[in-house]
Amino acid sequence: MTVAEEADKYGLHRVGARPTLASYLRQTWERREFIYELAKARVQKQNQQNRLGMIWVVLKPTLNAIMYGVIFGVLQGNRAVEDFPVFVVIGVFLFEFFTSSMNGGAKSITGNQALVQSLSFPRLSLPVAQITQNLLTLMPMVVVMFIYSIILGTTPKWAWFGIIPLIAIFTVFNMGVALICARITVHVRDFTQILPLVTRMLFYTSGVLFSVDRILNHWPWLVRVFDFHPLYQTLQLARGMIMDNAEYEPMAWLIVSVWAVAALAFGLIFFWKAEERYGRAN
Repeated sequence: MTVAEEADKYGLHRVGARPTLASYLRQTWERREFIYELAKARVQKQNQQNRLGMIWVVLKPTLNAIMYGVIFGVLQGNRAVEDFPVFVVIGVFLFEFFTSSMNGGAKSITGNQALVQSLSFPRLSLPVAQITQNLLTLMPMVVVMFIYSIILGTTPKWAWFGIIPLIAIFTVFNMGVALICARITVHVRDFTQILPLVTRMLFYTSGVLFSVDRILNHWPWLVRVFDFHPLYQTLQLARGMIMDNAEYEPMAWLIVSVWAVAALAFGLIFFWKAEERYGRAN
């Protein structure tokens, strides 16, 4: 009888062996309190390290919105959309959530090596905690985003509550992206050096600062491509619900939902497949 057969006979399992996906998800759910407390503690620690504390959560995207808004407002001239300041605020604030999720997710395993190598728990807990942390940070940002919209002349309306399901879908999408980046970084540490370039490219190609219909109207096929761009469609939905003179295609809800489910499903399986490797020393 082989060692493996002998172990199976007495119900023994290899240390660090990857559980089934169902068991993996169940173990992660059982640690939901740990995940939330870890995320909350990191938010508090992050704010305590800065003199302005929680103010930086909204100050950073505010400064970015002002800087990019002025620069691209001048560059676009009369091609800029109506209510351009609100347009930029919505784009920058929501894209900040995506950026922090992708970058934070990429470092969720490699940045917690001591924890990963010393304790036994589903490593999925770490990227989930990172997204939870980002979601906690997003909440005051959304409130300030609405305040800025009112200050800039936007009329409050019931449609604003549509931002709640949109953020839920966006969170699912960001979770999938974070899981994919987390595993890639474990295998290729240099990936964190490439991420700033990736995020910058996505920032300038996701319609954060410009209207695709106005800027790319000479390339109809390229405009059509943006109809299936998850980040662009997310921003379009948010702007359509918040801004006074903006509209969105109802089909955008289906597009972002499909992207979210697909990203999470692929990211979850992709991350789970390498579970046994996350605790190994480099």
